[in-house]
Amino acid sequence: MTPSEWESLCDGCGRCCLHKLLFEDTGELRYTNVACRLLDPVSCRCSKYAERQRHVPDCVQLTPETITGLDWMPSTCAYRLLAEGKDLPRWHPLVSGNAKTVAEAGISVRGRTIAEEDAWALEDHIVDWPA
Repeated sequence: MTPSEWESLCDGCGRCCLHKLLFEDTGELRYTNVACRLLDPVSCRCSKYAERQRHVPDCVQLTPETITGLDWMPSTCAYRLLAEGKDLPRWHPLVSGNAKTVAEAGISVRGRTIAEEDAWALEDHIVDWPA
């Protein structure tokens, strides 16, 4: 797969850009509705994608090699689905031919997040909708 083909797998849902909490005592992973400061809340894309790691040093670069170890990626993520040998869902833009189907299917975080600077304790922002 070429780098361009790999990048095209991203559906632009923005779920991977949500802050997550890992409860060490239980091993439970919980998503919050707090978005990375670089996530554009309308497009659900990184506003500084090419230089994101300079602004957010712990931002993970997804590669075919790293994706298998990232169990915090949403179950709907195309990178994760392909790593697990699964097909892309019908709403994925590469299947539907339309980027709007991500939002229409309720997968996008558009309109459901708050900015980092507006959040206090992440525990107060735990949500159940990304899975």
